[in-house]
Amino acid sequence: MSKRILNVILIITSLFGYLEWGHDSHTFLFEVEGDIFKKLFSKPASVLHPFVVLPLLGQILLLISLFQKQPGKWITFIGIAAIGMLMLMIFFIGISTMNIKMIASATPFTVCSILSIRLHLKNR
Repeated sequence: MSKRILNVILIITSLFGYLEWGHDSHTFLFEVEGDIFKKLFSKPASVLHPFVVLPLLGQILLLISLFQKQPGKWITFIGIAAIGMLMLMIFFIGISTMNIKMIASATPFTVCSILSIRLHLKNR
């Protein structure tokens, strides 16, 4: 599988992280990102939190890597790390609360991250 395709898959799978809290509160990350972009121009201070900014920067880095002739190893690694903090938190919270939806939503990103890292390290 090519590095470019894996980076596209990483971006897509990062959008389907599932968050659930309380009794009736739940959302997907793509819904949260829509709200973030709305608030970015009206109330920019309300979106300045590390768990908001870092995953968003990670997605931007992966998007930038798609326009490179050969997706850069370090841009990909930093993008994976930035998004991975949030996705792994979702994964471990899902495990600790036995929430299969949260576990299932974070697993594709985790698997694709491992595949991408292995591909980059293999092709030194």
